[in-house]
Amino acid sequence: MGWTEHLPGALDWFVNLGASADDTQQEKAQKTTLVVIVGVTTPLVLLWSVVYGYLGLPRAAAIPVIYAVVSTAGLVLVARTKRTGFLRASQLLMFLALPFLLQWSLGGFANGSAVAMWAMGAPLMANVVGAFLWPLMAAFAGLSVFSGLIDSSLAANAPELPDGVITAFFVLNFLGIAFVTFVSLRFFIRERERASIALDEQHRLLAVEQEKSERLLLNVLPAAIALRLKRGEEPIADRIPEVTVVVADIVGFTPMSEQVAPTDVVHLLNDLFSRFDDLTDELGLEKLKTIGDAYQAMGGLPGTDPEHTAAVADLALAMRTEADKHSVPGFGRLQLRIGIDVGPVVAGVIGKRKFSYEIWGDTINTASRMESHGVPGQIQVTEHVYERLRDRYLFEPRGVIAVKGKGDMSTYFLQGRLPDPPTEVHGSEQASTRTPTA
Repeated sequence: MGWTEHLPGALDWFVNLGASADDTQQEKAQKTTLVVIVGVTTPLVLLWSVVYGYLGLPRAAAIPVIYAVVSTAGLVLVARTKRTGFLRASQLLMFLALPFLLQWSLGGFANGSAVAMWAMGAPLMANVVGAFLWPLMAAFAGLSVFSGLIDSSLAANAPELPDGVITAFFVLNFLGIAFVTFVSLRFFIRERERASIALDEQHRLLAVEQEKSERLLLNVLPAAIALRLKRGEEPIADRIPEVTVVVADIVGFTPMSEQVAPTDVVHLLNDLFSRFDDLTDELGLEKLKTIGDAYQAMGGLPGTDPEHTAAVADLALAMRTEADKHSVPGFGRLQLRIGIDVGPVVAGVIGKRKFSYEIWGDTINTASRMESHGVPGQIQVTEHVYERLRDRYLFEPRGVIAVKGKGDMSTYFLQGRLPDPPTEVHGSEQASTRTPTA
């Protein structure tokens, strides 16, 4: 196994030298790009140092060594602490100052092969790491102007270098700057792209989770109430002048649940109540809750269909029909007792962790009494409901019954919907006999 097979892993370790799990994508991009700049630049300046030493220029050779030593110390500190403060500050300072010092030691712009161009790396790096951009740019401009002012003095005391060496250093400086700039910017752009992709994925996952949360909230609360809760309204409490409430209960459920397997009971309730949920949604009504084998729904929330009493009547008829489709071995077909009332309620959201939309008032109590004092297979309604729907639905008077907590009440059994009125045909009205439809 050759050493080259370890290179990708080693490079990955080096690039992520300062990255930590707590970093944001942008912080990681800045840290890794800073490490790459140092990793690319350090070998190049050491090469410059060797060449300057070979040419007998000890002061010029010492300056790249200073950069390499400080940079190596900074990388070690980053590896131990995962903090890049020292490395960032030292790089910005050295990138700005050392190229000018090197150019001055070589005798100015011409004799130093414009090595001060490397100082442009300081504002470049400031763009990458997001610090001191304009101060460094101003400092670079100031040092460039100052170097121009003292250039003739520096040239007068410049060490003698062959023209070919000066030209070669011009070429190497241009190539070196171009290489470091290209690699650094290419890596930084790649990291930003990866950060952008990761951020987009996080946004997508967040949107998915938000959608799940909203669906869950809408399963618990009416849409208008959920919107108010999301806006931060608290507490949510309303006095609604008129709603229609329906309460349905499975006849003989308790003895049946004691003799039927638990999984079958759960499957039965889930299947039946899921169908009730669909019917409730189709009719624009709101499910309130299920308590054991009891199902409660209502119509009349602000902003919904004003014909909520008729919609609740249609729901009750459909629930009775749906229950008749289900049977339990040994118990026969399911039957419901259903009660309906219309009137005012107080409604609000209760709880902090498990939200619950509750209604209070005589209307919900009376609808519950209509169910509990009802007859298996029948939909018992109050006189208020009867008066609302008598022209569109067929009712059977039950008479006056004693209702717990209410006294004597006149109640009715809802049997079905009356057919629609006849329409005109060729200018004459066609008479028809009104017959109930279930």
